[in-house]
Amino acid sequence: MNPTLRRWLYCLGISCLTVATVTPARGQPTLREKLGQMVMVTVTGDSLESSSPSMDTLKSDLSRGLVGGLVMFTWSNNLKSPGQIAHLTSQIQHRSAVPLLLAIDEEGGKVARLGTANGFAATPSAYQMGTVVNSEGYTRSVASQMASWFVQTGLNINFAPVVDLNVNPSSPAIGALGRSFSANADSVVLNAGWFIDEFHKRNICTTLKHFPGHGSATADSHLGFTDVTTSWTAAELIPYSRLLERGSVDAVMTAHVFNAHLDSLYPATLSFATITGILRNQLGYAGVVFSDEMSMKAITDKYGLDAAMELAVSAGVDMLVYSRNLDSTGHSLAAHVVDVLEEGVRAGRIPVARITASYERIAALKNRLVTGATARMIPEASDRPFLVNFPNPFNPTTTIGFGVPGSGWTLVDLTVYDLLGRAVAVLMHGSMSAGKYTLPFDASGMASGMYLCRLTVGRATAVHRIMLVR
Repeated sequence: MNPTLRRWLYCLGISCLTVATVTPARGQPTLREKLGQMVMVTVTGDSLESSSPSMDTLKSDLSRGLVGGLVMFTWSNNLKSPGQIAHLTSQIQHRSAVPLLLAIDEEGGKVARLGTANGFAATPSAYQMGTVVNSEGYTRSVASQMASWFVQTGLNINFAPVVDLNVNPSSPAIGALGRSFSANADSVVLNAGWFIDEFHKRNICTTLKHFPGHGSATADSHLGFTDVTTSWTAAELIPYSRLLERGSVDAVMTAHVFNAHLDSLYPATLSFATITGILRNQLGYAGVVFSDEMSMKAITDKYGLDAAMELAVSAGVDMLVYSRNLDSTGHSLAAHVVDVLEEGVRAGRIPVARITASYERIAALKNRLVTGATARMIPEASDRPFLVNFPNPFNPTTTIGFGVPGSGWTLVDLTVYDLLGRAVAVLMHGSMSAGKYTLPFDASGMASGMYLCRLTVGRATAVHRIMLVR
């Protein structure tokens, strides 16, 4: 197999989900490659064909595998028109050896990166959707239009919806900007769920934010320390727990808010008690956690850039997000982040297992995006079985694509299991010749949720996660 393709597949989580019985996995990523996947930056410019310190640094970072994704903004000249955005995202994905997460904040209203100024359309705020109108048809129609723009432009992850409760309508970063659907948790859950559904229909991932709740704040974490100790309540966790129960959560973004009742030392982004203790252990969330932008003054003024990197990763954050890609000296910020984290690992302050866990979560998210977009990722010839599906998530039908290695006939079993290990569907059991195959799978009658599709070819096995979302 082509080495680049092998590395791409491995970093996507495909070959790392494939178990060979004799030979160990090849092309395993280095520590620096794993760390690079944990960095998301912003570039200034509208095309890789242009030359500037920011753009030239991005090209170098992509070639060195130092970034796992980009977040784009109008102010950084990334989002000028539908055609320009599509061209830029295509260039970036083509340049990178590993597929990238390409994100924007498309909430609607005042926080909408796609709008009339760059060739799209105006959209209502979350408050208009969830409080003023509060209609399933209305919220779905708005989200559906937004999601179609992502498909059109090659963007693949939305840093939305906001699921902060509108506890304080005057909160400068949330309520005052109309970013909360409602003060009522049930309304937030319903509207966020409808919003997410429409993006999932087009295989676009979404992000719940800002954990564990920013809606009661009286200050803006962009501008400085933000304390919600006396205003936050556990009710602000309801949207997360309810949406997790329905299997809707692709990713979660943290808040830079301080709550002494949850952690007497650190704000949520840097808090092990909050991210690992509450989100992962208490609520059972196993997916990707993004930081909010790490250069906000709520973080840098009190903790410093480098210390915050280690604290966030140690707390359980998987991907550090920055609204620039040059450090204070004009050099690669991504390289600086990787250097700092690598030194933390080498010194024993960050366990290697902690980095591997984040890497695998990011790889699984990217695997869902890529395998949902195309089944061409299955190599034409391979010494290992490969397994994908499209679309993913799906409702209720999907196409399973798989590759049978070798040169002759062999026994093949393709079975779908629930998370308790119970077989729910046998799609294939019999002898097959080497080749590349697709099979339709109809999950009508099955409950929403995550399932494991297992392909056994002779003595080798591949396992792939599929998500049924109704």
